[in-house]
Amino acid sequence: MPVPVPASSSDPVPGIDPRGPRFGAAVTAVLLAIVLLLGPTTAGGVLLAVIAALFALGTARGAQGSLQGLLFRALVRPRLPPPTELEDPAPPRFAQGVGLAITGLGALLGLTLAPVAIPVAAALALVAALLNAALGLCLGCEVYVRLVRVRAATARA
Repeated sequence: MPVPVPASSSDPVPGIDPRGPRFGAAVTAVLLAIVLLLGPTTAGGVLLAVIAALFALGTARGAQGSLQGLLFRALVRPRLPPPTELEDPAPPRFAQGVGLAITGLGALLGLTLAPVAIPVAAALALVAALLNAALGLCLGCEVYVRLVRVRAATARA
């Protein structure tokens, strides 16, 4: 959810560069595509577990504190002009949690009970990552916003 960047302020601006989560989604999409290529194998399950661990880091530290976020800040952001607006970090952090739930469950089920869970979870997460990377549509962020609206409406009632 965009937050206008003040023209000049000595206070730090609350928010994150919205291009960071999109970059992170692109990196994640590549990793998820590799999982799909590996299929329902132990290697696919292990890579999906690694992706789940990356989502866990993003959930704990926010999208900007994930490995992909750190790569963005170190390698990509210095080559870009400053963002014209910043984004509330809460929705992308929630989206990281959704990604963790999907990939974590897929890895757990795939490596223990049902190997088919590996490509299924990877495909679901890949759709979300591609939508974010290509179109800037963060499904987890949209769920977050709707949950906040429902909570606010319930509190008013």
